[in-house]
Amino acid sequence: MKIINYSEITPENIYKNRRSFIKKLGFGASSLAISTFPFLNNAIANNRDELTSYKDITTYNNYYEFGTSKSDPHRNSKNFKTQPWNISIEGEVDKPINLSMEEISEIFVSEERVYRLRCVEGWSMVIPWMGFSLSKLLSKVNPTSKAKFVEFESIYDPDQMKGQRYPVLNWPYKEGLRIDEAMHPLTTVVTGLYGKKLPNQNGAPLRIFIPWKYGFKSAKAIVKIKFVQKMPMSSWMWASPREYGFYSNVNPNVDHPRWSQATERIIGEGIWAPRVKTLMFNGYGDQVANLYSGMDLKKYF
Repeated sequence: MKIINYSEITPENIYKNRRSFIKKLGFGASSLAISTFPFLNNAIANNRDELTSYKDITTYNNYYEFGTSKSDPHRNSKNFKTQPWNISIEGEVDKPINLSMEEISEIFVSEERVYRLRCVEGWSMVIPWMGFSLSKLLSKVNPTSKAKFVEFESIYDPDQMKGQRYPVLNWPYKEGLRIDEAMHPLTTVVTGLYGKKLPNQNGAPLRIFIPWKYGFKSAKAIVKIKFVQKMPMSSWMWASPREYGFYSNVNPNVDHPRWSQATERIIGEGIWAPRVKTLMFNGYGDQVANLYSGMDLKKYF
């Protein structure tokens, strides 16, 4: 039986004004924090209580497969075909599998997960994603002892994706994580946002999101997940290894070679709104800092 979140049946204007909506339902502020935003940590909740609008989330995007301007993905992805769609999970595993999106929808129940997206360019959004922990999907294949990393590969289709006709990046787009990062419960398979089907410009039909890392680590339109022994070369590492490291954790103490990472601009608050302080690990340090115990995060950036 499919679980339907109230966000799926509630108009967006009420959904965003969730405090008054929850009070109308008879719940207090404490239940709001627990039931509505179980994955939004207190530091970020205190920093910003408003979700980014659906319009901003879907019209201001980095998705170079559809163009390098922020408005290109929305404009150029309208006819992108996401059906049929299959995802293979292979490599150093005992039971490689190939699943259709229909099978994934039947096996895994998506839930609401509100996370802050922080872009390496210095802007951020608070997005109500729909999805489930990646670990639930990866556990189906039983990785072998040789598997140390997980590589994600996006679709390569230059006929539909005009940006792939140019060597801006090494296509198809690839990203990677250590196994413990991939298996962390916060690492999410995203299937939608705002209780709706994931839009093309946001990575439909399926993308990965890692809340404590910069947005480019979250590969979109994934067709292959592969367990490997060696650290994979991601597309942005290939393009500029000095600027884009493998770990790419949000770290305000490590500047990008061309700009500071200490503050960020919140999309939707206007160009004159003050920038806010960027939090270590994007505010999720309590949950993930232990993954990097003893590591020099300026060296492993």
